[in-house]
Amino acid sequence: MYDVFVVGGGPSGAVAAEDLARAGKSVALLDRAGRIKPCGGAIPPRAIKDFGIDDAQIVAKITTARMISPTGRMVDIPIENGYVGMVDREHFDEYLRDRAGKAGAERLTGTFVRIERDGAGTHVIWREKATGAERRSAAKIVIGADGARSVVARAEVPGGSTIPYVIAYHEIIKAPEPSPDYDPDRCDVIYDGRISPDFYGWVFPHGGQASVGMGTGLDGVDLKKATADLRAASGLTDCETIRKEGAPIPLKPLDRWDNGRDVVLAGDAAGVVAPSSGEGIFYAMAGGRVAATAAQAALASGRASDLRIARKMFMREHGTVFRVLRSMQDAYYRSDERRERFVSLCHDVDVQKLTFEAYMNKKLVKARPMAHVKIGMKNMAHLLRLVSPVWT
Repeated sequence: MYDVFVVGGGPSGAVAAEDLARAGKSVALLDRAGRIKPCGGAIPPRAIKDFGIDDAQIVAKITTARMISPTGRMVDIPIENGYVGMVDREHFDEYLRDRAGKAGAERLTGTFVRIERDGAGTHVIWREKATGAERRSAAKIVIGADGARSVVARAEVPGGSTIPYVIAYHEIIKAPEPSPDYDPDRCDVIYDGRISPDFYGWVFPHGGQASVGMGTGLDGVDLKKATADLRAASGLTDCETIRKEGAPIPLKPLDRWDNGRDVVLAGDAAGVVAPSSGEGIFYAMAGGRVAATAAQAALASGRASDLRIARKMFMREHGTVFRVLRSMQDAYYRSDERRERFVSLCHDVDVQKLTFEAYMNKKLVKARPMAHVKIGMKNMAHLLRLVSPVWT
Protein backbone atom coordinates (compact mmCIF):
# COMPACT_ATOMS: atom_id res chain seq x y z
CA MET A 1 0.00 0.00 0.00
CA TYR A 2 1.48 3.30 -1.12
CA ASP A 3 0.39 6.57 0.41
CA VAL A 4 0.60 8.16 -3.04
CA PHE A 5 1.01 6.69 -6.51
CA VAL A 6 2.32 9.28 -9.01
CA VAL A 7 1.54 8.58 -12.67
CA GLY A 8 4.04 10.37 -14.92
CA GLY A 9 7.71 11.19 -14.32
CA GLY A 10 8.06 14.58 -16.00
CA PRO A 11 8.97 17.68 -13.96
CA SER A 12 5.54 17.79 -12.30
CA GLY A 13 5.36 14.16 -11.24
CA ALA A 14 9.01 14.02 -10.23
CA VAL A 15 8.70 17.10 -8.00
CA ALA A 16 5.51 15.76 -6.40
CA ALA A 17 7.16 12.39 -5.72
CA GLU A 18 10.29 13.99 -4.27
CA ASP A 19 8.33 16.33 -1.99
CA LEU A 20 6.16 13.49 -0.70
CA ALA A 21 9.11 11.17 -0.15
CA ARG A 22 10.96 13.88 1.77
CA ALA A 23 7.84 14.27 3.91
CA GLY A 24 8.10 10.60 4.87
CA LYS A 25 5.31 9.25 2.68
CA SER A 26 5.54 5.97 0.80
CA VAL A 27 5.51 6.95 -2.87
CA ALA A 28 5.57 5.19 -6.23
CA LEU A 29 6.67 7.11 -9.33
CA LEU A 30 5.56 5.48 -12.58
CA ASP A 31 7.19 6.64 -15.81
CA ARG A 32 7.15 5.23 -19.34
CA ALA A 33 10.86 5.99 -19.88
CA GLY A 34 12.44 6.74 -23.23
CA ARG A 35 10.15 9.67 -24.11
CA ILE A 36 11.57 13.17 -24.51
CA LYS A 37 9.03 15.97 -24.52
CA PRO A 38 9.46 18.69 -27.19
CA CYS A 39 10.29 21.81 -25.24
CA GLY A 40 12.25 25.03 -25.67
CA GLY A 41 13.78 24.26 -22.29
CA ALA A 42 13.60 27.69 -20.63
CA ILE A 43 13.44 27.95 -16.85
CA PRO A 44 13.48 31.28 -14.97
CA PRO A 45 15.68 32.08 -11.97
CA ARG A 46 12.78 31.47 -9.61
CA ALA A 47 12.55 27.84 -10.76
CA ILE A 48 16.27 27.37 -10.19
CA LYS A 49 15.94 28.83 -6.70
CA ASP A 50 12.63 27.28 -5.60
CA PHE A 51 13.53 23.78 -6.73
CA GLY A 52 17.28 23.79 -6.06
CA ILE A 53 18.34 23.03 -9.64
CA ASP A 54 22.02 22.16 -9.98
CA ASP A 55 23.98 24.54 -12.17
CA ALA A 56 25.24 21.54 -14.16
CA GLN A 57 21.71 21.16 -15.57
CA ILE A 58 21.82 24.67 -17.07
CA VAL A 59 23.21 24.09 -20.57
CA ALA A 60 22.93 27.75 -21.62
CA LYS A 61 22.36 31.08 -19.89
CA ILE A 62 20.29 33.42 -22.01
CA THR A 63 20.89 37.15 -21.59
CA THR A 64 18.89 38.49 -24.58
CA ALA A 65 15.51 37.74 -26.13
CA ARG A 66 14.93 38.69 -29.77
CA MET A 67 11.38 39.26 -30.99
CA ILE A 68 10.92 39.02 -34.77
CA SER A 69 7.82 40.42 -36.49
CA PRO A 70 6.08 39.15 -39.65
CA THR A 71 7.90 41.80 -41.70
CA GLY A 72 11.25 40.82 -40.22
CA ARG A 73 11.64 43.67 -37.74
CA MET A 74 13.75 42.65 -34.76
CA VAL A 75 13.67 43.84 -31.17
CA ASP A 76 16.46 42.69 -28.87
CA ILE A 77 15.40 42.75 -25.22
CA PRO A 78 18.23 42.54 -22.67
CA ILE A 79 17.59 40.40 -19.60
CA GLU A 80 18.81 42.63 -16.82
CA ASN A 81 20.12 41.43 -13.46
CA GLY A 82 20.23 37.76 -14.35
CA TYR A 83 19.59 35.20 -17.04
CA VAL A 84 17.09 32.63 -18.26
CA GLY A 85 18.42 29.12 -17.81
CA MET A 86 18.07 26.53 -20.57
CA VAL A 87 17.83 22.80 -19.89
CA ASP A 88 17.83 19.76 -22.15
CA ARG A 89 14.73 17.72 -21.34
CA GLU A 90 16.50 14.50 -22.34
CA HIS A 91 18.67 14.85 -19.24
CA PHE A 92 16.71 17.27 -17.03
CA ASP A 93 13.67 15.04 -16.53
CA GLU A 94 15.80 12.06 -15.58
CA TYR A 95 17.74 14.27 -13.17
CA LEU A 96 14.48 15.14 -11.40
CA ARG A 97 13.33 11.51 -11.36
CA ASP A 98 16.67 10.47 -9.92
CA ARG A 99 16.30 13.06 -7.16
CA ALA A 100 12.88 11.67 -6.32
CA GLY A 101 14.32 8.16 -6.15
CA LYS A 102 17.16 9.26 -3.90
CA ALA A 103 14.63 10.96 -1.63
CA GLY A 104 12.86 7.62 -1.18
CA ALA A 105 10.27 7.33 -3.96
CA GLU A 106 10.06 3.90 -5.58
CA ARG A 107 10.62 4.24 -9.32
CA LEU A 108 8.51 2.04 -11.58
CA THR A 109 8.87 1.78 -15.36
CA GLY A 110 5.73 1.12 -17.32
CA THR A 111 2.42 2.49 -18.59
CA PHE A 112 -0.70 3.46 -16.67
CA VAL A 113 -3.77 1.40 -17.64
CA ARG A 114 -6.61 2.29 -15.28
CA ILE A 115 -7.75 2.71 -11.70
CA GLU A 116 -9.87 0.07 -9.97
CA ARG A 117 -11.69 0.35 -6.66
CA ASP A 118 -13.09 -2.33 -4.37
CA GLY A 119 -13.62 -3.00 -0.71
CA ALA A 120 -9.86 -3.01 -0.17
CA GLY A 121 -9.47 0.49 -1.58
CA THR A 122 -7.94 2.13 -4.66
CA HIS A 123 -5.63 0.23 -7.00
CA VAL A 124 -3.56 1.48 -9.91
CA ILE A 125 -3.33 -0.99 -12.78
CA TRP A 126 -0.19 -0.50 -14.84
CA ARG A 127 1.77 -2.46 -17.43
CA GLU A 128 5.39 -3.18 -16.61
CA LYS A 129 7.71 -2.26 -19.47
CA ALA A 130 10.27 -5.03 -18.94
CA THR A 131 7.81 -7.93 -18.89
CA GLY A 132 4.60 -6.57 -20.44
CA ALA A 133 2.72 -7.93 -17.42
CA GLU A 134 -0.08 -6.03 -15.72
CA ARG A 135 0.66 -4.99 -12.14
CA ARG A 136 -1.77 -3.89 -9.44
CA SER A 137 -0.61 -1.37 -6.85
CA ALA A 138 -2.71 -0.21 -3.92
CA ALA A 139 -2.60 3.49 -3.06
CA LYS A 140 -4.51 5.92 -0.89
CA ILE A 141 -4.13 8.80 -3.36
CA VAL A 142 -3.19 8.97 -7.05
CA ILE A 143 -1.50 12.01 -8.64
CA GLY A 144 -2.10 12.18 -12.39
CA ALA A 145 0.91 13.90 -13.93
CA ASP A 146 0.76 12.08 -17.25
CA GLY A 147 0.71 14.99 -19.70
CA ALA A 148 -1.64 17.04 -21.83
CA ARG A 149 -3.69 14.06 -23.00
CA SER A 150 -3.74 12.60 -19.54
CA VAL A 151 -5.36 9.17 -19.36
CA VAL A 152 -5.88 9.73 -15.64
CA ALA A 153 -7.67 13.05 -16.23
CA ARG A 154 -9.91 11.68 -18.97
CA ALA A 155 -10.96 8.72 -16.85
CA GLU A 156 -11.23 10.32 -13.43
CA VAL A 157 -11.75 14.10 -13.44
CA PRO A 158 -14.77 15.99 -14.83
CA GLY A 159 -13.69 18.02 -17.87
CA GLY A 160 -10.42 16.14 -18.16
CA SER A 161 -11.08 15.18 -21.77
CA THR A 162 -11.92 18.68 -23.06
CA ILE A 163 -8.75 20.64 -22.37
CA PRO A 164 -7.68 22.92 -25.28
CA TYR A 165 -4.10 22.62 -26.54
CA VAL A 166 -1.65 23.51 -29.27
CA ILE A 167 0.60 21.00 -30.98
CA ALA A 168 4.27 21.76 -30.52
CA TYR A 169 6.95 20.38 -32.81
CA HIS A 170 10.68 20.99 -32.68
CA GLU A 171 13.95 19.68 -33.99
CA ILE A 172 17.07 19.47 -31.87
CA ILE A 173 20.03 20.43 -34.06
CA LYS A 174 23.75 20.71 -33.62
CA ALA A 175 24.38 24.36 -32.80
CA PRO A 176 26.21 26.37 -35.46
CA GLU A 177 29.11 28.68 -34.78
CA PRO A 178 28.09 32.08 -33.37
CA SER A 179 27.11 34.58 -36.05
CA PRO A 180 24.81 37.59 -36.53
CA ASP A 181 22.01 35.08 -37.17
CA TYR A 182 22.76 32.78 -34.23
CA ASP A 183 23.84 33.86 -30.76
CA PRO A 184 24.28 31.08 -28.15
CA ASP A 185 23.21 33.55 -25.45
CA ARG A 186 20.03 34.71 -27.22
CA CYS A 187 16.56 33.22 -27.64
CA ASP A 188 14.73 34.12 -30.86
CA VAL A 189 10.92 34.23 -30.84
CA ILE A 190 9.34 34.48 -34.30
CA TYR A 191 5.83 35.94 -34.62
CA ASP A 192 5.06 35.15 -38.25
CA GLY A 193 1.93 33.55 -39.70
CA ARG A 194 4.03 31.74 -42.29
CA ILE A 195 5.68 29.83 -39.44
CA SER A 196 2.70 29.62 -37.08
CA PRO A 197 -0.69 31.13 -37.93
CA ASP A 198 -1.83 31.33 -34.30
CA PHE A 199 1.21 30.91 -32.02
CA TYR A 200 4.93 31.43 -32.64
CA GLY A 201 8.19 29.81 -33.69
CA TRP A 202 11.44 29.71 -31.75
CA VAL A 203 15.18 29.19 -31.89
CA PHE A 204 16.46 28.42 -28.40
CA PRO A 205 20.15 27.62 -27.74
CA HIS A 206 21.01 24.56 -25.65
CA GLY A 207 24.77 24.85 -25.43
CA GLY A 208 26.14 22.52 -28.10
CA GLN A 209 22.61 22.04 -29.44
CA ALA A 210 19.61 24.20 -30.24
CA SER A 211 15.84 23.72 -30.28
CA VAL A 212 14.08 25.01 -33.41
CA GLY A 213 10.33 24.66 -33.51
CA MET A 214 6.81 26.05 -33.54
CA GLY A 215 3.34 25.45 -32.20
CA THR A 216 -0.20 25.73 -33.52
CA GLY A 217 -3.72 24.91 -32.45
CA LEU A 218 -5.05 24.84 -36.01
CA ASP A 219 -5.69 21.72 -38.05
CA GLY A 220 -4.00 21.30 -41.41
CA VAL A 221 -0.74 23.08 -40.59
CA ASP A 222 2.34 21.17 -41.78
CA LEU A 223 4.51 21.41 -38.69
CA LYS A 224 7.57 19.85 -40.30
CA LYS A 225 7.44 22.17 -43.30
CA ALA A 226 6.94 25.20 -41.04
CA THR A 227 9.97 24.18 -38.99
CA ALA A 228 12.00 23.64 -42.17
CA ASP A 229 11.00 27.12 -43.32
CA LEU A 230 12.02 28.51 -39.94
CA ARG A 231 15.40 26.79 -40.12
CA ALA A 232 15.92 28.21 -43.61
CA ALA A 233 14.99 31.74 -42.52
CA SER A 234 17.35 31.44 -39.55
CA GLY A 235 20.28 30.06 -41.56
CA LEU A 236 20.07 26.67 -39.85
CA THR A 237 19.14 24.37 -42.74
CA ASP A 238 22.57 22.75 -42.98
CA CYS A 239 22.91 22.05 -39.25
CA GLU A 240 22.87 18.38 -38.29
CA THR A 241 19.48 17.21 -36.99
CA ILE A 242 19.84 15.20 -33.79
CA ARG A 243 16.21 14.34 -33.07
CA LYS A 244 12.62 15.38 -33.86
CA GLU A 245 9.75 15.52 -31.37
CA GLY A 246 6.13 16.59 -31.19
CA ALA A 247 3.45 16.72 -28.50
CA PRO A 248 0.32 18.59 -27.38
CA ILE A 249 0.70 21.51 -24.98
CA PRO A 250 -2.38 22.62 -22.99
CA LEU A 251 -3.12 26.31 -22.74
CA LYS A 252 -5.85 26.54 -20.11
CA PRO A 253 -5.98 25.22 -16.54
CA LEU A 254 -8.84 22.80 -15.96
CA ASP A 255 -11.71 24.07 -13.84
CA ARG A 256 -11.25 21.09 -11.56
CA TRP A 257 -8.12 19.10 -10.70
CA ASP A 258 -9.51 16.36 -8.45
CA ASN A 259 -12.25 13.75 -8.55
CA GLY A 260 -13.49 14.42 -5.04
CA ARG A 261 -12.28 11.04 -3.92
CA ASP A 262 -8.70 9.89 -4.42
CA VAL A 263 -7.19 11.54 -7.54
CA VAL A 264 -5.58 14.95 -8.08
CA LEU A 265 -3.94 16.23 -11.27
CA ALA A 266 -0.66 18.10 -11.76
CA GLY A 267 1.31 19.76 -14.54
CA ASP A 268 0.16 19.43 -18.14
CA ALA A 269 -2.58 17.04 -17.03
CA ALA A 270 -4.11 19.97 -15.11
CA GLY A 271 -3.50 22.36 -18.02
CA VAL A 272 -0.91 24.56 -16.31
CA VAL A 273 1.07 25.83 -19.29
CA ALA A 274 1.17 29.62 -19.58
CA PRO A 275 -0.88 31.09 -22.44
CA SER A 276 0.94 33.35 -24.91
CA SER A 277 4.41 32.12 -23.94
CA GLY A 278 3.74 28.37 -23.77
CA GLU A 279 6.06 28.22 -20.78
CA GLY A 280 5.52 24.99 -18.91
CA ILE A 281 8.50 23.72 -16.90
CA PHE A 282 8.24 26.10 -13.94
CA TYR A 283 4.46 25.83 -13.79
CA ALA A 284 4.62 22.02 -14.05
CA MET A 285 7.01 21.90 -11.11
CA ALA A 286 4.87 24.35 -9.14
CA GLY A 287 1.84 22.20 -9.97
CA GLY A 288 3.62 19.10 -8.72
CA ARG A 289 4.44 20.85 -5.48
CA VAL A 290 0.86 21.96 -4.77
CA ALA A 291 -0.44 18.48 -5.68
CA ALA A 292 1.97 17.00 -3.14
CA THR A 293 0.83 19.53 -0.55
CA ALA A 294 -2.83 18.68 -1.19
CA ALA A 295 -2.09 14.95 -0.98
CA GLN A 296 -0.35 15.42 2.37
CA ALA A 297 -3.31 17.42 3.67
CA ALA A 298 -5.78 14.76 2.57
CA LEU A 299 -3.70 11.97 4.08
CA ALA A 300 -3.47 13.82 7.38
CA SER A 301 -7.16 14.77 7.60
CA GLY A 302 -8.79 11.85 5.83
CA ARG A 303 -10.87 14.38 3.87
CA ALA A 304 -10.93 13.92 0.11
CA SER A 305 -12.05 17.56 -0.20
CA ASP A 306 -8.53 18.63 0.80
CA LEU A 307 -7.35 17.58 -2.65
CA ARG A 308 -8.95 20.81 -3.89
CA ILE A 309 -6.15 22.68 -2.15
CA ALA A 310 -3.87 22.02 -5.13
CA ARG A 311 -5.82 24.13 -7.61
CA LYS A 312 -6.64 26.80 -5.03
CA MET A 313 -2.99 27.28 -4.13
CA PHE A 314 -1.84 27.38 -7.73
CA MET A 315 -4.49 29.77 -9.00
CA ARG A 316 -4.12 32.07 -6.00
CA GLU A 317 -0.51 32.67 -6.94
CA HIS A 318 -0.54 32.32 -10.73
CA GLY A 319 -4.14 32.76 -11.87
CA THR A 320 -3.86 36.50 -12.57
CA VAL A 321 -0.74 36.01 -14.69
CA PHE A 322 -2.52 33.30 -16.68
CA ARG A 323 -5.51 35.57 -17.29
CA VAL A 324 -3.30 38.44 -18.46
CA LEU A 325 -1.33 36.17 -20.79
CA ARG A 326 -4.53 34.66 -22.19
CA SER A 327 -5.87 38.15 -22.94
CA MET A 328 -2.61 39.05 -24.65
CA GLN A 329 -2.66 35.91 -26.80
CA ASP A 330 -6.29 36.46 -27.78
CA ALA A 331 -5.56 40.08 -28.68
CA TYR A 332 -2.31 39.78 -30.61
CA TYR A 333 -1.92 36.27 -32.06
CA ARG A 334 -4.96 36.33 -34.34
CA SER A 335 -3.31 37.91 -37.42
CA ASP A 336 0.04 39.09 -38.75
CA GLU A 337 -1.10 42.68 -38.45
CA ARG A 338 -1.69 42.15 -34.73
CA ARG A 339 1.65 40.34 -34.37
CA GLU A 340 3.36 43.29 -36.03
CA ARG A 341 1.76 45.57 -33.47
CA PHE A 342 2.80 43.28 -30.63
CA VAL A 343 6.45 43.44 -31.67
CA SER A 344 6.08 47.22 -31.91
CA LEU A 345 5.03 47.30 -28.27
CA CYS A 346 8.13 45.30 -27.39
CA HIS A 347 10.27 48.28 -28.45
CA ASP A 348 9.05 50.11 -25.35
CA VAL A 349 11.65 49.95 -22.57
CA ASP A 350 8.96 49.83 -19.87
CA VAL A 351 7.31 46.87 -21.61
CA GLN A 352 10.66 45.12 -21.71
CA LYS A 353 11.46 45.71 -18.05
CA LEU A 354 8.02 44.91 -16.67
CA THR A 355 7.69 41.80 -18.84
CA PHE A 356 10.98 40.27 -17.78
CA GLU A 357 10.62 41.26 -14.14
CA ALA A 358 7.31 39.38 -14.16
CA TYR A 359 8.80 36.42 -16.04
CA MET A 360 11.86 36.10 -13.82
CA ASN A 361 9.91 36.35 -10.55
CA LYS A 362 6.58 34.82 -11.65
CA LYS A 363 4.44 37.69 -10.39
CA LEU A 364 3.01 40.85 -11.89
CA VAL A 365 5.00 44.00 -11.13
CA LYS A 366 2.87 46.51 -9.23
CA ALA A 367 5.51 49.21 -8.88
CA ARG A 368 5.91 52.11 -11.33
CA PRO A 369 2.20 52.81 -11.93
CA MET A 370 2.91 55.47 -14.54
CA ALA A 371 4.74 52.88 -16.65
CA HIS A 372 1.60 50.71 -16.55
CA VAL A 373 -0.53 53.69 -17.60
CA LYS A 374 1.75 54.47 -20.55
CA ILE A 375 1.81 50.85 -21.66
CA GLY A 376 -1.96 50.63 -21.36
CA MET A 377 -2.41 53.67 -23.58
CA LYS A 378 -0.04 52.28 -26.22
CA ASN A 379 -1.81 48.94 -26.04
CA MET A 380 -5.21 50.53 -26.66
CA ALA A 381 -3.83 52.67 -29.50
CA HIS A 382 -2.66 49.51 -31.29
CA LEU A 383 -5.76 47.42 -30.60
CA LEU A 384 -8.03 50.23 -31.82
CA ARG A 385 -5.79 50.75 -34.88
CA LEU A 386 -5.27 54.41 -34.00
CA VAL A 387 -1.60 54.12 -34.92
CA SER A 388 0.52 52.38 -37.56
CA PRO A 389 1.40 48.72 -36.86
CA VAL A 390 5.08 49.74 -36.72
CA TRP A 391 4.54 52.64 -34.28
CA THR A 392 6.64 52.22 -31.17
